[in-house]
Amino acid sequence: MAESYHPDKGPSLSDLQAGQRFVGFYLVRKKALEPFRDASRGVYLTLILADAAGQIIGRVWEDAQSAAEQIQEGMVVKVEGEVDKYMDRLQVRVLRVRPARENEYDRRDFLPAGSRDPAEMLAELDDLRQQISNPHLRRLVDTFFGDPEFRARFSQAPASTQVHHAYLGGLLEHTLQVLHLSKTVIALYPKIDPNLLLAGAFLYEIGKVREFKWEMELEYSNEGRLLGHIVLADEMVSEAIRKIPDFPAELALRLRHMLVAHHGRYEWGSPRRPQTLEAIALHHIEDLDTQVNRFEAILEHSEPDAPWTPYDRLLGRQLYTGEDTGEEGAAEE
Repeated sequence: MAESYHPDKGPSLSDLQAGQRFVGFYLVRKKALEPFRDASRGVYLTLILADAAGQIIGRVWEDAQSAAEQIQEGMVVKVEGEVDKYMDRLQVRVLRVRPARENEYDRRDFLPAGSRDPAEMLAELDDLRQQISNPHLRRLVDTFFGDPEFRARFSQAPASTQVHHAYLGGLLEHTLQVLHLSKTVIALYPKIDPNLLLAGAFLYEIGKVREFKWEMELEYSNEGRLLGHIVLADEMVSEAIRKIPDFPAELALRLRHMLVAHHGRYEWGSPRRPQTLEAIALHHIEDLDTQVNRFEAILEHSEPDAPWTPYDRLLGRQLYTGEDTGEEGAAEE
C-alpha cells in the first residue's frame, strides 16, 4: 500500500480494487459534461482523478450539473465512490464529491516523488562541494548551494515534466548522479580539469528551479517556456560571477560554455556544441544518466510478463524486458 503525506488522504489509486467503496482526496486533472445516449436523461460528469500513483476515470451520474459548477480542473476534491470494472478497466462511480479544504490534503500526495530522501542527497551534495579546490569555483557553487532558499527549491524541483527524473526531487537526484559519474570520468581522464567539471555538474541545470512549477502539477513556468533552463542557468551563473571579486575571465568563459553546450546538439536545444574537454564530458555524462533513468521508468511501468514494452514515441522503439524462462523458480526448487 502506497504511503501518504496527509493522514486523511484515503486509498492510493493504485490500490483500488473492483467492488471497493472508499473515501479519499484526489486531484481533478480534467472534467467534462457529457450527454447520455438517451438525451432525456440530461448529462453526466466525467472526471479524471489523479494522485501520485496514477489516475482513474470517475463518473458522476446524478446531479452532474451541480457538481460541475463546484469543481474546477486542477482542484483537489473529496470523493466518496465505488470502484467498478468496465471493459476490463477500473473506473469510479462517484457518489459524492466536493472541493477539498486547504488543511485536508498535502499537495505531495498528488505529485510523483523520487524514492530517495532529499536530506540524504543534499548531504551527499555537500560532501562533493568540499572536493572543489579552486577558490573561485568553490565560492560560485557555494553562492547557490549554500543558500537555504535555493537549496529548498532545488531539492523539490523535477528534472523534467515527463522525459526523465520527472518527479519531485528529480533535479537533485539527477545532479547527484551526474556528479558521481563525473568523479569516475575524472579518474579515467586526467587531462580533464576536475574542478571545472565538478563545478559544471553542480551548475549546468540550476535554471530548472525557474523553468518548472510544481504546485499541483509538473509544468513549465512562463520563463521556462519563453527562455528555457539553459538561458536561465547562464543568466544566474553570470550574475553570480559578477559579484565574486577577481573571478578569472577565462575560467568564467569555459564554465559558461559547459552550461550552454550540455545538450550537445543544436536540434536538442543547445546554443553551442561542446568545444572543450570538460564540455564534451559533461554532455555525455548528463545524457547517460538521462537515458538510463528514462529506460528504467519505461521498463518499470511495462506490462507484467510482457517481453516488450509498448512503443515509445520519443525513443522511436520498444524496449526488451526479457522472457520468463522459469529458470529462477527452478533454481529455488
